[in-house]
Amino acid sequence: MYREPSKQLIDLFRGWPNPALLPVTSLTQATSTALSTPSIYQPGLQYGPDEGHPPLRQHIADWLTSFYRPKDPVSTARICISGGASQNLACVLQVFTDAAYTRNVWMVAPTYYLACGIFHDAGFMNRLRGVPEDAEGIDIGFLEKALQEAEAKATAEGNHKPLYTLARPWSKIYKHIIYLTSTFANPSMKVVSTHRREQLIRLARQYDALIISDDVYDFLQWPSDPNADLSTVELASVPRLVDIDRYLDGGPIDVFGNAMSNGSFSKLVGPGVRTGWVEGTEKFAYGVSQTGSSVSGGAPSQLTATFVDHLVSTGALQRHIKSKLIPSYRARYQQVLSAIDDNLVPLGFQVAARTQLVVGGYFIWLDLPPSIKASVLTERALAEENVRIGSGALFKVQGDASDHHQDFEGSVRLCFAWEEFDQLYEGVRRLGNTARSILNKR
Repeated sequence: MYREPSKQLIDLFRGWPNPALLPVTSLTQATSTALSTPSIYQPGLQYGPDEGHPPLRQHIADWLTSFYRPKDPVSTARICISGGASQNLACVLQVFTDAAYTRNVWMVAPTYYLACGIFHDAGFMNRLRGVPEDAEGIDIGFLEKALQEAEAKATAEGNHKPLYTLARPWSKIYKHIIYLTSTFANPSMKVVSTHRREQLIRLARQYDALIISDDVYDFLQWPSDPNADLSTVELASVPRLVDIDRYLDGGPIDVFGNAMSNGSFSKLVGPGVRTGWVEGTEKFAYGVSQTGSSVSGGAPSQLTATFVDHLVSTGALQRHIKSKLIPSYRARYQQVLSAIDDNLVPLGFQVAARTQLVVGGYFIWLDLPPSIKASVLTERALAEENVRIGSGALFKVQGDASDHHQDFEGSVRLCFAWEEFDQLYEGVRRLGNTARSILNKR
């Protein structure tokens, strides 16, 4: 396979924010203020409270209330500060699962593949199971049948109580974990409908499951209509699972609830700040704060939490999202979509989730012509055109050996967040060259 030496790498795989989109000026002001104000830097440089920097907890609660508009304000007690969404996930598994008693981790497939390693580390290496998506998001019928079968197996094996996790007043051990990105899923772009979210909450309550929803892209949304005004989607387009659990059918069935929201500033400020939050019931949020590593030294992002707090409390972050991130990502999304329409759709490619009225996040999921395999297209695009994309095979649920396992060789993921804007169209054009080369050699 030949590639012209002069062709610059175009990276449509890396799921990072472009450096030009980082709020460096605002963050410089935030760090300067924090480190020059004794009442901020003295606690900021010490061991912090287990639940996290109190002002940030309050300001996150206020911010979430203004965006999601739940029936009642989000309270500070529902928020626990952490080192980011990935660490949240690891801590939740330490507190609320048992490697023997918790039957399976059910992951919407295609999935955020890096989460698989976190579940493996928690003892679920052979018990990750993929749940397919349908038009409304997670396939609820498939999941219900799978949960029934898992419970029958647990009964037959005598799996009635946790083996490795001692009873603690701040935790409970769930029988099942359900993991998904419910809004602008990575990689499929899908948004789970409100109706399906209600079904999922009821199912989780029935089978003692904890729903972990990565809500990291919720603030990055815009109308799919390129001519629509951005003001039409200034509030959340759908209620979060954690809010539905808060109110549906009278509210949670116990003090821990059956859903949590996994939040992060990685996509809004920058991954390097390593700051995020968990929202759940007050009891659940406190339980996450009691992870041994947090109790040992307090919330892990204590200093950076003071910087982020300045961004949120002054409105600098909210202004950055509204005036910089959303317009930029919308333009990038439309640029890649235009390139796809010009170069790939004529070859038989299709954009998944294209009929959604509201889109967002970082990614576009493409369904390939039947005669092209994702692994072949990915390999040859890099070798021949110096373009990196994500093969659908990467987003399978790792270790799922069930009869319903999917390899996703019929799809690829493109990221429009990282690469320079003027290279986005060219990257898709080169991808089209590779696809034509494959199709012409059938």
